[in-house]
Amino acid sequence: MGYFNTVAEYIWLGGKDEFRSKTRVFDGEVRLLEQLPKWNYDGSSTEQAQGTDSEVILVPRQVFPDPIRGGNSILVWCETMRPDGSYLHNSHRHWANDIFEQNKDAEPWFGLEQEYFMIDSDTKKPLGYDEKKKQGQFYCSVGTDNAFGRSLAEEHLQACISAGIKISGINAEVAPGQWEFQIGPCVGIEEGDHLWMARYLLVRLSEKYNIIIDFEPKPLEGDWNGSGCHANYSTKEMREGSDGKPGLYFIDNAIEKLSHRHMAHMKMYGSGNEKRMTGEHETASYDKFSDGVANRGASIRRGNDTVKNGKGYFEDRRPSSNCDPYLVTAMLFKTTILDD
Repeated sequence: MGYFNTVAEYIWLGGKDEFRSKTRVFDGEVRLLEQLPKWNYDGSSTEQAQGTDSEVILVPRQVFPDPIRGGNSILVWCETMRPDGSYLHNSHRHWANDIFEQNKDAEPWFGLEQEYFMIDSDTKKPLGYDEKKKQGQFYCSVGTDNAFGRSLAEEHLQACISAGIKISGINAEVAPGQWEFQIGPCVGIEEGDHLWMARYLLVRLSEKYNIIIDFEPKPLEGDWNGSGCHANYSTKEMREGSDGKPGLYFIDNAIEKLSHRHMAHMKMYGSGNEKRMTGEHETASYDKFSDGVANRGASIRRGNDTVKNGKGYFEDRRPSSNCDPYLVTAMLFKTTILDD
């Protein structure tokens, strides 16, 4: 048997929620999380520590095959911790995992729809942007005059599949250079792990195309849609019913709970979201809760099939494209299952 090394890319979030990463080479085969040691980096260079005490610890949390390097290479998704054991302000995985661990029997399933813009690095405008054109012709579009950035979107799809990420689809969105990919269904903490890694791969692959990936919720002002990260959510009771009650009963009960904690959720659903959620462009108002059936202008949307079948899932349309999926999924679970 031949000898080989394992190339591991440790990945984390910097002080402004931007991706950071660095490479470590291990002797022999390293594939399991328990084989990976903690590491560290200079937090003073990422706005996460002072120069006089700059060490930040990387704590491995999830491992994926690396589809870019290939071979024996892996991607290592990490949380960030101070030497005293406390987590940094934007390291939320541990909190979300504690929430999900409190009731595993509920079996929460999530599917997140990640929208984003591809920005031309020279013009700083979305690919294909023309102020004379109106949105709509770009949605699920085909052709040179309509679909911009498909090569990157397709390469990203294949990279996610090769990495074992639970990506379930992609499509061009309503504005030029705007795309979406979907992650899920995933159970509990897995949704956040897979969405963050899918985002990383998108940003990493964009380097070869000289394209900037913009996850901001409203990069184009005016009569253009913003970007969200709609969260599709269900529990076992919603999917199957329980104690003689249909799943729709538990869905309606969950939505009622969410209506009472609207602003608490909005504070956790991403920054700048008020610019997107104006009550127009398929959004609800930022400060008003609403729900409906097949209504894309509502905070919470039940699908027609869910109502017809009396069971299924619902869609929370409030999370912004720059949200932390750990916060979104854990907040949904906490409000609907753990809180009274």
